[in-house]
Amino acid sequence: MPTESTDDYDHLYVTEERRTLAEAPGLRVRILGLSQSQNVPWHTHSEITDTFFCMEGPMEIHMLEPKEAVLLQPGGSYSVEPQRPHFVQGETGGACRFMVVQGVGTYDYLPLKP
Repeated sequence: MPTESTDDYDHLYVTEERRTLAEAPGLRVRILGLSQSQNVPWHTHSEITDTFFCMEGPMEIHMLEPKEAVLLQPGGSYSVEPQRPHFVQGETGGACRFMVVQGVGTYDYLPLKP
């Protein structure tokens, strides 16, 4: 059953929706919904890969090292490897909703300065 998150990092940015669908040591599955002008700010993770599945969108994933941008339509997916800086938003700042599978490893959220 989905649960509301109590993640220590959730206070760092605002989302329209944030639910944890499943969680086990080293792995978790969440749904995030972003309203217009909301985003997941630039950050990285030490160990985990973020695999994004666009449910409603389109959505943009911007990355550094190397610089790249991916546009996902509903049904599309993309993985961001550990330690790669990334930023997520709806296309041109619009709304989107996505599932993210985070693992395998210890979760952390390391914010980057803009």
